[in-house]
Amino acid sequence: MPATQPADDRLIVALDVANLIQGMALTKRLGDAVSFYKIGLGMLTGGGLALANELKHDHGKRIFLDMKLFDIGATVEAAVRGLAQFDLDFLTIHGDPQVVRAAAQAKGNMKILAVTILTSLDRADLDANLIKPGDIHDITLERAARAFEAGADGVIASPQEAAMIRALPQAKGRLIVTPGVRPVGTASGDQKRIATPAQAIADGADHIVVGRPIWQAADPAAAARAILAGLPPH
Repeated sequence: MPATQPADDRLIVALDVANLIQGMALTKRLGDAVSFYKIGLGMLTGGGLALANELKHDHGKRIFLDMKLFDIGATVEAAVRGLAQFDLDFLTIHGDPQVVRAAAQAKGNMKILAVTILTSLDRADLDANLIKPGDIHDITLERAARAFEAGADGVIASPQEAAMIRALPQAKGRLIVTPGVRPVGTASGDQKRIATPAQAIADGADHIVVGRPIWQAADPAAAARAILAGLPPH
């Protein structure tokens, strides 16, 4: 029999469940409908790295490790070097230039993705965090440009900033990965800057990250296929 073609990897499914057992159960339900998974801090103590390794090396899936690392340069470099041994695909760090430079020294084959402004934040949150005044989109754009200049392979950014970031000269050949993506008719949850999957891709995103609208669906595989069917052609 011919080999099954892997699913369109523009869709990354966030495995925002408690542990390895629940994560593996979900990936079995999704089967060949999904080829790319995100594993984040919420599952780190529940076997997240073991799940990442199993999905990558035993099941041929691509893995996005969402750790959002932030520390002094030497510590970031050591952490990234340790994670690079797992031969995963994407790793997130905070987009401060000194953090990006440290991660770039130790990334191996991983792509380093810099967080600009978390998609759960709005201007009121930035004020509370003592982030400089200004439009949140402009700040995100400036942080993306600085992260690219420091050596990031891509950025994590709201769909609402994807088109602006894609237009940056520094963004040529770099990745844009967008969380805060919600299919039409689903709840926004804790995300404040959102868009539909098709709009995010049309605006310049290379990958979209979707979690609850898929894994809370009665048929997660069908939900994933429906999202993929609505994306613009490659």
